[in-house]
Amino acid sequence: MASITIRDIDERFKARLRVQAAHHGRSMEEEARDILRTALSTGRSRRGSLVDSIRARIEPLGGVELEIAPREAIRDPVNLDT
Repeated sequence: MASITIRDIDERFKARLRVQAAHHGRSMEEEARDILRTALSTGRSRRGSLVDSIRARIEPLGGVELEIAPREAIRDPVNLDT
């Protein structure tokens, strides 16, 4: 198996990892492995755009028809020379 070294970890994160590992009855190293294993084993697919992802979540909830306000004609530019 490969090994990695992680440098410059914030002391607060290290302390939280230590507490969480103790809570689960394992070493900090095993706790870190479990966190990585869990985070990387999710079957998330990164296909499609952000718009497609949002639409997939919102579309089943239904929608509303919004009335589009009529546009006004473009105004003449302000004359600042006077």
